[in-house]
Amino acid sequence: MDTTVLIAFGLTMIAGLSTGIGSLIAFFTRRTNTKFLSAALGLSAGVMIYVSFMELMPQSVALLSDIHSERMARVYMLAAFFGGIGLIALIDRLVPSDENPHEIHTDEDSAQYKRLKRTGVMMALAIGIHNFPEGLATFASALTSLDIALPIVLAIAIHNIPEGIAVSVPIYHSTGSRKKAFWYSFSSGMAEPVGALAGYLFLQPFWSPSMDALLLSFVSGIMVYISFDELLPGTEKYGHHHLGVGGVVAGMAVMALSLLML
Repeated sequence: MDTTVLIAFGLTMIAGLSTGIGSLIAFFTRRTNTKFLSAALGLSAGVMIYVSFMELMPQSVALLSDIHSERMARVYMLAAFFGGIGLIALIDRLVPSDENPHEIHTDEDSAQYKRLKRTGVMMALAIGIHNFPEGLATFASALTSLDIALPIVLAIAIHNIPEGIAVSVPIYHSTGSRKKAFWYSFSSGMAEPVGALAGYLFLQPFWSPSMDALLLSFVSGIMVYISFDELLPGTEKYGHHHLGVGGVVAGMAVMALSLLML
């Protein structure tokens, strides 16, 4: 296993570990700072959307154009892009709404947690299901370019924080154990490096420039779907619409400036 692969796994591990940060926030603050979370979710969405449309998809077309005509390169890129959207949408479809990680709660919802004794573990499993393809996305991006991967890791890490809260808070209120809440949350985050490992073991024998290009587009679809289906609605649920929109613009601006400086 070469250095690039080890770095890719390390970055994926960092993204997954950030779920545990959400647990710590839920434990040590009486009220979640919803203004911060709304802005952070918006920032994460802005980075992921900008990277997808301005970096990953054009790079995918460029790689495919070396093998196919420009028209077919775009056709294959779009097929992979919508394939990524289809995968994450299917996962959403299969997860029951009561346990869906998009249903982000805060510690003000304690009255609801009394009925979550039987669903606390399912919440952790649902988060893990969602983190699995994100781990593949982070890993694939890191194999391609660290300049692309680092902001993606930051974006995924930011949106994993409220996921950590979504896991730890209901489990804590249903069990009374902060230790259990933390470990369930931590374990759900570890689905990201597991996703990276599965992708590496499965894809390595078939890896090629075409596979690399298609995976970049596939990853873009996953990220765009997560941004519009999870991150942006999350800012609305916390009740700070303008902070969320400002975060999106800031995320795009920061990403644009960082790419200009490369």
